[in-house]
Amino acid sequence: MTTMTTTQLSNHSYSWQVPFHKYRVAVVEDLQLPPAFALHETEPVSRVMELAYERDFSHIPVLDRNRKPLGYVDVARLKESRADPADPVSKHMSKFKRTSSHPYTLITVSTPLAELEEFLNTNIFALVTDSERKFVLAVATSQDLENFVSRRGS
Repeated sequence: MTTMTTTQLSNHSYSWQVPFHKYRVAVVEDLQLPPAFALHETEPVSRVMELAYERDFSHIPVLDRNRKPLGYVDVARLKESRADPADPVSKHMSKFKRTSSHPYTLITVSTPLAELEEFLNTNIFALVTDSERKFVLAVATSQDLENFVSRRGS
């Protein structure tokens, strides 16, 4: 969305478009996301299903023993798969693709919401981490952005 601005200087009138962004200068921290919930890669599927039901999550990040994000569990797909409840969650997770052609995108609490929106155009959620990527702090989705805009107004 843009707004038209007109300025009168002497006898001349100048017009230009000034971009107006629905997020203004807001950052991820302004979304007021709940703390992240993540699973260790060895958690059994039965525990994943129990926790997903209790907390109403659709996607849950999976971490290794050093708390490094490995991937995520799509809860609906896991339910449909009729996985063995004793299987480790790592057997049924979608792995994050980190390569030189597809580098890790750092999303922190100070990331502008416009950048988060751009990231979410090609991803179903974003892991919000500290600047050194040592801790997963929250999970952000497009729905979180929509809720923010509706709460704040435009």
